[in-house]
Amino acid sequence: MSWIDGPLLGFDTETTGVDVDSDRIVTAALVRRDVSGTTVRTWLIDPGVPIPDAATAIHGITTEQARAQGADPLLALEQIAVELAAAFTAGVPVVAYNAAFDLSLLDAELRRHGLPTLPDRIGPATRPVIDPLVLDRAEDRYRPGKRKLGDLCGLYGVLESGSLHTADVDVVATLDVLGAILARFPHLADLTLDALHDRQVAAHRQWAAGFNAWRAGKGYHGPGASTTWPVREPVDTVSARIGSPQRAL
Repeated sequence: MSWIDGPLLGFDTETTGVDVDSDRIVTAALVRRDVSGTTVRTWLIDPGVPIPDAATAIHGITTEQARAQGADPLLALEQIAVELAAAFTAGVPVVAYNAAFDLSLLDAELRRHGLPTLPDRIGPATRPVIDPLVLDRAEDRYRPGKRKLGDLCGLYGVLESGSLHTADVDVVATLDVLGAILARFPHLADLTLDALHDRQVAAHRQWAAGFNAWRAGKGYHGPGASTTWPVREPVDTVSARIGSPQRAL
């Protein structure tokens, strides 16, 4: 049996924003898929800060709803980290679309709440990870157009069973997109998980370097894309902790 038959553990979050160092998780989903079927676990979390209107417009969760119905982040984050760490320890690949965002944000949240990060739990290497975004960029490098999850669903003929930007729906769509990518580029399925992970590390680094060179050529300022995949340390670990000035939005 090949790794493509599972088990696979899909992971996705919806958040207060797009800064992996300071924003918070509002919802999360873990979807396990294997030959026996698909199992979904979801969390609604009180992030402890107001949810900006722009974020609510994307995922639909208001500050009031999160405060009234959301779980304590200490409990929810620990539960999520335990399941992910167990998967990594067992060699089960974690599948996430734009994995560097979700995994980096999760580790920043764990640090903020004084909980062990994924590297603390499993060792320095967070692997194996499979990221359909990284694979699509690498295998169809020169295709024009956007590469958001919805764009790839359309390109690969994946029909979503609900509204994207709902964590569990996004994870199921991500797993389906991965299956479609493997069908179109079957040589990827022939790789071992270690080889596939390393291929993505190199592919992301190459993409980020090219993207940052393009930004510099256009005269854009700012940090650009991180060359590290699938997870990086926060820019400032100290300021990411509870009680820091960054806690208020």
